Amino acid sequence: MEPVPADAVPAEDLRALALRHGLRVSGARPSLPEYVRQLWSRRHFITAFATARLTAQYSQARLGQLWQVMTPLLNAAVYYFIFGVLMDTRKHVEDFVPFLVTGVFIWTFTANSILAGTRAISGNLGLVRALHFPRASLPVALALQQLQQLVFSLGALVAILLGFGMRPGASWLLAVPALALQALFNTGVSLTLARLAARTPDVAQLMPFVLRTWMYGSGVMWSIQHVLAGKDLPGFVVTALQYNPAALYIDLVRFALIDSFTAAQLPPHVWAAAGGWALVAFVGGFVHFWKAEETYGRG
Repeated sequence: MEPVPADAVPAEDLRALALRHGLRVSGARPSLPEYVRQLWSRRHFITAFATARLTAQYSQARLGQLWQVMTPLLNAAVYYFIFGVLMDTRKHVEDFVPFLVTGVFIWTFTANSILAGTRAISGNLGLVRALHFPRASLPVALALQQLQQLVFSLGALVAILLGFGMRPGASWLLAVPALALQALFNTGVSLTLARLAARTPDVAQLMPFVLRTWMYGSGVMWSIQHVLAGKDLPGFVVTALQYNPAALYIDLVRFALIDSFTAAQLPPHVWAAAGGWALVAFVGGFVHFWKAEETYGRG
């Protein structure tokens, strides 16, 4: 008897046959709990990938890893000259240099994490198409790389704070949960943008302009409290400035590290707001990314 051609068998029968023998669609999206388990099983790859990217980032520069510290310091010097000297905002802020440098370092953590996230898939298409692994590993690894870079840079920040008269105290420990919440927020936004940029590469070109606008509205180099006190702004504008997530994380770290930055300069329920932003961004970003898992690297 001659074998029956495969195209002569109804598709429903072929599907039932495949399911009966444990076969499934190649690249099919796993359930969310299974996806989390797969991601956790790749934790060593995520850590190694992040560390390797961090090590290679400035490998071609003569000063090497010193650029991890010098880049935010040079940015802080430029902002000090423009905003502190030319625009004279320093007269409205006590301990302006610690205030500014802390803002620049913490903002850089968020900005770099988001920029890296926009290129997490599109910048690693060879890896995505060659190997099967949870694609969320890439934006998570790049967010971890930025966290590692921040930890490396915090030594310079602490040295500057000590040089300008700040003294370590119990409040400095509050920087740890503030930065942890910020890291969760950054990772969630990176996951969201990784999916968007994988489908629309122009997102990566637009993000520097979005981030620059966001930075100017986050009180990196000026005091939000002083501006709000000096102007009669609509209520929604005041709320948007006060509860801007980037501003919340910056001000929480300032509150932890700078003696003159007191609780009176923080908005009400600041920790709840910071935790809410982190939770919504991370969970929402993760689920949003997972829903398109089977589409990455195609086309």
